[in-house]
Amino acid sequence: MDNKRLDDQVSVSGQFSCAAMAQLAESGVKVVVCNRPESESEDQPTHAAMEQAAQENGVEYVVIPFARGQMTLAHCQQFAELLARGEKVHAFCRTGNRSCNLWAGARVLQGADKKTLLGQARAAGFDVSGVLVAIDPES
Repeated sequence: MDNKRLDDQVSVSGQFSCAAMAQLAESGVKVVVCNRPESESEDQPTHAAMEQAAQENGVEYVVIPFARGQMTLAHCQQFAELLARGEKVHAFCRTGNRSCNLWAGARVLQGADKKTLLGQARAAGFDVSGVLVAIDPES
């Protein structure tokens, strides 16, 4: 599994196997967030299979699905609420890109500095500049 650390609380990755859930739990992850729709690709485990693997490893499994280019303010707000709990979170989608964008949107809503977010995302190999322009915490 190719985890990308975005900050002290959040890491992201592309789709991973159910067996890799144990590795996340061992690293201290308490919540795994899936950002891909069910059956996005035939080679992906089902949400039910991933949730079962999470439960078997003492990890909460949350689904905030959206297709590429379809992230909304509501998705960002939902993720921000999860982050506000302070637990270590790992989010994933097909490649990790949507999950990184969701993180950036949620952090903007929490008042994070946009330039800092841009740098953190770039260090992990992602470009969140579009989200940083689109998400306004005053909305």
